[in-house]
Amino acid sequence: MLNPWRLRLLSQLDSLGTVRAVAQAANLSASSVSQQLAVLEAETHTQLLERTGRRVRLTPAGLILARRARAILDHMGAVEAELRGLGAEAVGLVRLGAFQSAIHSLCVPAVTRLAHTHPYLEVELHELEPHESMRALRVGDADIIITTTDFVEQPLGPDIDIVPLATDPIVLILPPDRAARGPADLAAYADEPWAFDMPKSYMANLATRLCRESGFEPRIVCRFSNYMMTLQHVEAGLSIALLPGLAVDPRYRIATRELASPVTRSITAVIRRGAPPRAAVTVVLDALRRHGDLPGATGPIEG
Repeated sequence: MLNPWRLRLLSQLDSLGTVRAVAQAANLSASSVSQQLAVLEAETHTQLLERTGRRVRLTPAGLILARRARAILDHMGAVEAELRGLGAEAVGLVRLGAFQSAIHSLCVPAVTRLAHTHPYLEVELHELEPHESMRALRVGDADIIITTTDFVEQPLGPDIDIVPLATDPIVLILPPDRAARGPADLAAYADEPWAFDMPKSYMANLATRLCRESGFEPRIVCRFSNYMMTLQHVEAGLSIALLPGLAVDPRYRIATRELASPVTRSITAVIRRGAPPRAAVTVVLDALRRHGDLPGATGPIEG
């Protein structure tokens, strides 16, 4: 009999690539992961792993089982939910991962409504930037992610389904005394101090690219993983920044300008493809799609 926990470890090995990475994700030691995978081999009477030097990789049989494991685990979750709710009510846990600006503008309002309409549904929110969320979805750490597919660094592939939600412009954020009309040419701000997101994050990579395309290397004076801190720094007149429209909070006295060469990102919900989605997942997706009043965004896209 296949053990779901060990199947999950095998699926994570396919997605994460190393036993060490699986151990970190599962909060186990590397030796414990190796032992459990060896037990799975014994249970299946099949060689699932092979060693090449100090690394372990999946055999063809291991790859097949790892990729089928995701559908197996999803189906088991659906069956459990149906048994608890007899198929009539959305019940159980849905893990929703989203980037920072989508949490307060999209996820929290949707989850608040669901708490009133579906009392047996539990939605667990996780802050996941786009470069993190796709991996979390594929290894089963999230059931739904909200991400942007415009500048995604990981291939989308045929194993996921995408639900368009909205589009969101990238805007220039300036101190309040720098307000001006008309679109902004980034080249005119080449000598300014810049506030950036953390290295390798989605917005840090995008802002670096846009500055370089405008012919300059930005002079970065601070880095914040929290957009509220960025807005506060700009409000104080200490820097300027590029942020998504959804991140602009009206509580801060800042000026915003559209870009002369407009840049928008498509905001999407993404789920794993395979077994039919659980009723609970479908309900959360519907709530996210119905929430079209996004400050700074252009409303829902039907599709």
